Amino acid sequence: MDIILALQEEFGISKTQAENTVNLLDEGNTIPFIARYRKELTGSLDDQVIRSLSERLQYLRNLEEKREFVLNAIKEQEKLTEEIEAALDKAKTITEIEDIYRPYRPKRRTRATIAVEKGLKPLADIIMLQLEDVEEKAKSFVNAEKEVEDPQQAIEGALDIIAEEISDNADNRAFIRKLTIDEGVIITKAVDEETKSVYEMYYDYSEPVSKIASHRVLAVNRGENEKILSVKLEAPVEKIISKLCRNIIIKNSRTEQLLTIAAEDAYKRLIAPSVEREIRNMLTEKAQEGAIKVFGENLKQLLLQPPLKDKRILALDPGYRNGCKLAAVDGTGKVLDTGVIYPTIPTRIEKSAEVLKKMIKKNNIELLAVGNGTASRETEKFAVDVIKELGTDLKYTIVNEAGASVYSASKLGAEEFPDFDVAVRSSVSLARRIQDPLAELVKIEPKAIGVGQYQHDMNQKKLGEALGGVVEDCVNSVGVDLNTASPSLLSYVSGISSTISKNILKYKEDNGKFKTRKELLKVAKLGPKAYEQCAGFLRITDGDCPLDNTAVHPESYEITEKLMAMYGYTDEDIKTGKIKEIGKKVVDIKATAEKLGVGEPTLKDIISELEKPGRDPRDEMPKPILKSDVLSLEDLKEGMVLKGTVRNVIDFGAFVDIGVHSDGLVHISQLCDRYVKHPLEVVSVGDIVDVKVLSVDMEKGRVSLSMKI
Repeated sequence: MDIILALQEEFGISKTQAENTVNLLDEGNTIPFIARYRKELTGSLDDQVIRSLSERLQYLRNLEEKREFVLNAIKEQEKLTEEIEAALDKAKTITEIEDIYRPYRPKRRTRATIAVEKGLKPLADIIMLQLEDVEEKAKSFVNAEKEVEDPQQAIEGALDIIAEEISDNADNRAFIRKLTIDEGVIITKAVDEETKSVYEMYYDYSEPVSKIASHRVLAVNRGENEKILSVKLEAPVEKIISKLCRNIIIKNSRTEQLLTIAAEDAYKRLIAPSVEREIRNMLTEKAQEGAIKVFGENLKQLLLQPPLKDKRILALDPGYRNGCKLAAVDGTGKVLDTGVIYPTIPTRIEKSAEVLKKMIKKNNIELLAVGNGTASRETEKFAVDVIKELGTDLKYTIVNEAGASVYSASKLGAEEFPDFDVAVRSSVSLARRIQDPLAELVKIEPKAIGVGQYQHDMNQKKLGEALGGVVEDCVNSVGVDLNTASPSLLSYVSGISSTISKNILKYKEDNGKFKTRKELLKVAKLGPKAYEQCAGFLRITDGDCPLDNTAVHPESYEITEKLMAMYGYTDEDIKTGKIKEIGKKVVDIKATAEKLGVGEPTLKDIISELEKPGRDPRDEMPKPILKSDVLSLEDLKEGMVLKGTVRNVIDFGAFVDIGVHSDGLVHISQLCDRYVKHPLEVVSVGDIVDVKVLSVDMEKGRVSLSMKI
């Protein structure tokens, strides 16, 4: 297989783009670096396309390794024919290669191999020839020593051999697999119909394999794993056996009845169980890939939420018996104050209000952040009452607690705040999430952040790799302040390992703040290659070189300075913002790029950075909703229109926070007036949307919403 050609066709790119991208990956360049600083070579492919291409490249290389292994294995058995070699060359998936290899793969002892050991292969060949009755022939295969006691036993052994040959035929398996996918039905039943569970819709359920949605596949799998559901795949058995018989039975066959028995046995005993497993696995893998993709999109939007920079924030981490933990932080995230109040205990509400007011005034708090976990509703109402008593324009916002407890109990949380207990660390994390979601959320294992579905049922290795890639892309697209970033944040920067991130912190402790990017080369284990990969993504504010506060890579500094000189700009103009008009002055990009000896994509990026040095792409996103009053489930009325924040997007809709205890569901059918294949076409996590209340289920605490207003 020509891997470059395969990538070219699959991704709709040129041969040069495919070759260059593969070479860059093979040289050890990171995906963010390739996407940002090697656009001339890749034809400006974005990070998502490069990541997909990298995954596909690995699959195709594994496919070639498998093809070579099978070719050599069959050759060693001296059974390689031109037909087999041609079939292997033509195979485009590992499954196809496995089907071809099946007859030649070393087998454990089966009924067929035992029959061969008993000398019954010639009898099987006679039956397959279909020219004569075999009862008389079978007598000559009776052998007490080999435990063939009578002709019937001999025939049964021969049929076992034929059944395995039918089963091992690659064309048979391909046909059965396709027909089962096209016409098969997934059927689910309750193990115990009296059991109440979230899987009740699947207690007597069926759906075609070809149509079953990914989220239903994952739900059914979970119900089966929890032993609440029984699941089977019903295939078109008559069609399959009829086709197998037609493949082997000739006209006027003398052994038609025996061969029909062998075909039925081959399918029911040998093929059906493995094909059902394969198809169930295929459905699961496809569903998981879709779910991981949705999780990744949600995570990306969550990480790229706009920061509320330089705000003094007081976080309230709600709780009942153990109280509500408080943490006040300044504009840089430094902890100013901590405390505990008990706003859910009637006898302690007044005292709790005094403590909260005092902390707000003492620390000049500008915003309250209320966690959305246990006791959130009562705490929110309490906070609103305190705000009203203060008579100020202080606002509050609801912050998603997902993963906060994971961080607070982690080794990292203990290292960062050794003197705080777990609950206080959690409240500090909530406050910092509002200030800079990306910097805080990278401290948490991505799958614990709570913006996916069925994440614990996934292939954890694939999930971890995919979500890690999302975090890496987000961190590098925003850029990182070298002098203030945590080791967690630095470790996601292109080219920087966790060891190097710690070495950067150690260097800073020993030598003070970095003044230039070049200083990075003095950091232990950060060599020229790592510097090349990371330098453009690290920012230094108030350093010696103004370009160090931009995404312009040091390798392009000389070109950038020539460009500035062409239009009379200096380094000081970058600091003062006078250079923001440079884009209007560069009239002919192509001619200017040729004059400077640089590619057009790189020149455009340099101009963009000079126009907005230190730009944070998140600033252009909608800000979090800041509130001053509370809304309860009882306040909701059908037809009411509210503003909310999208908290999670799943296959069948989106959950929107409208300020009540439970997020409301906008079903996929209520997202807009046109047909929507997936909710991500319409909404993303963090979107601020207008929604209409369709219904409220007080008993279950569920709210149905619509965006069709």
